[in-house]
Amino acid sequence: MARSQRRIAATGRATRARGAVRGARRVWPYVLMAWERWQSLSPEDKARYKKQARGYVDRGRQALDTQRRRRPPGR
Repeated sequence: MARSQRRIAATGRATRARGAVRGARRVWPYVLMAWERWQSLSPEDKARYKKQARGYVDRGRQALDTQRRRRPPGR
């Protein structure tokens, strides 16, 4: 690999890392607020949300299964 290509590759990694850090800093307040809200919920509400999330997961799996059945094998 030529020297200039190595510099470009290293610069690309640094740019991606910088962007990831910026994204983490931007999203952190929302994550913290969601965690505090979750902690303040009653056990019944937590159970209701978990049940709802399991339903979403099941619906997603069913949708993926139907897509797999429609596609011919090998694709």
